[in-house]
Amino acid sequence: MTKPKDIAVLVGSLRRDSINRKAARALAELASPELSLETVEIGELAHYNEDFDRDPTSTPASYTAFRSRLARANGFLFLTPEYNRSMPGVLKNAIDVGSRPYGQSIWQGKPAAIISLSLGALGGFGANHHLRQALVGLDVPTMQQPEAYIGGGDKLFDAEGRLVAASTRQFLQQYLERFAAWTERHAA
Repeated sequence: MTKPKDIAVLVGSLRRDSINRKAARALAELASPELSLETVEIGELAHYNEDFDRDPTSTPASYTAFRSRLARANGFLFLTPEYNRSMPGVLKNAIDVGSRPYGQSIWQGKPAAIISLSLGALGGFGANHHLRQALVGLDVPTMQQPEAYIGGGDKLFDAEGRLVAASTRQFLQQYLERFAAWTERHAA
């Protein structure tokens, strides 16, 4: 058996009880043996400041650890809510930290997929597409199909945070199967 692909999961919500965090945990349980999903925390990253990279002695330890962890990943899975028709600032900051210093992006060429979950009916459509725009600029081959905009996220989990919506579970399982094939096809 081949070693599973190391997939760094980035959740765009810092809230402990966020539906996107719950979905990340559910996805880790649903993942096939070809994928190993691990959530990489982004909440402690300082706001990106190029001065930190101009003087390596001032680069925050959180930047170094984050970049090192993501450099080892074979691919990325983003889960994001939608804030004001876009991705949350904390997620954009993580993208910026990982793309710098210029010419040393940890994102480039590695496959990714995006799932957006929201309470509303549109399922985070705006956030999903803004994130896609950023990833295109970073040369991240992002899975196009199936698209994953999941609305009504507050109704998908029980009080303990377990995914209880059977149709959503089935969709996410199929999504992960396609993502496993996508990562295989775009493996560096």
